[in-house]
Amino acid sequence: MRSAENEKPVASNEAHIRKDKAIIDYDTYIMTGKEKTVYIILAAAAIYIIGFIFYRSFILAALLCPLALYYPKIRTKEIIEKRKNDLNLQFKDMLYALSSSLTAGKSVEMAFRDVLKDLSIIYPVPDTLIIREVELMLRKLTMNQTIESVLGDFAKRAHLEDVQNFVDVFHVCKRTGGNIVDIIRNTSNIINDKIEIKQEIDTMLAARRFEQKVLNIMPILMIVILSTSSADYMEPVFTTAAGRIVMTIAVVLLAAAYFVSKKIMKIKV
Repeated sequence: MRSAENEKPVASNEAHIRKDKAIIDYDTYIMTGKEKTVYIILAAAAIYIIGFIFYRSFILAALLCPLALYYPKIRTKEIIEKRKNDLNLQFKDMLYALSSSLTAGKSVEMAFRDVLKDLSIIYPVPDTLIIREVELMLRKLTMNQTIESVLGDFAKRAHLEDVQNFVDVFHVCKRTGGNIVDIIRNTSNIINDKIEIKQEIDTMLAARRFEQKVLNIMPILMIVILSTSSADYMEPVFTTAAGRIVMTIAVVLLAAAYFVSKKIMKIKV
């Protein structure tokens, strides 16, 4: 009877953790119906305006609008990438705090309690990703889950190379009985150096990203300026079949340049 009674709270706690909104798979983002509708409307409006600028036809511009249905997928990838980048930067701060607590002689489990306090000062918003993750780790530890399984679950959901490397080193250290403080400190320094290098690269690329946006917008502005200042000169482009074909090729090349330039700007460390 006692064992059955003891199992009930554990089962209820596990169910609570599974339903907790803090449990996130960082490679997955499911948009709400409202979000999809908003993004589709915004994308359709932008496509319609660009289509009208290039074709000067309400019908042709409207025919391009169904392309907006693909934008939620593109936006979902952008949200996932941004969320993982934010988590990676916040993970660096977690490692700093964890290394400091372990150096002070505290156990790993107690160190994570101090980590939560330190992170709460750095990130005052309770909904910050890393704070939610550390809170989830602490709840799992109170349910007598091992620190290895807790960190392993975090790495599995984070899908970040730095997190996985840290967890792998931590597991090896626990199994072999190595100096966990020195190993975590050295691993933290290596991961932090890698993240800082990535930040420096992003800073250097910031100006290039701005130039990329300007270059993508310039062809559209040029057509608007020419259409306004030299309407007779641009009229054959909008009224003849050859002109429409040229404009279609221009739109395709402009879209290709946008996606290629975005891929070039993605540099992995």
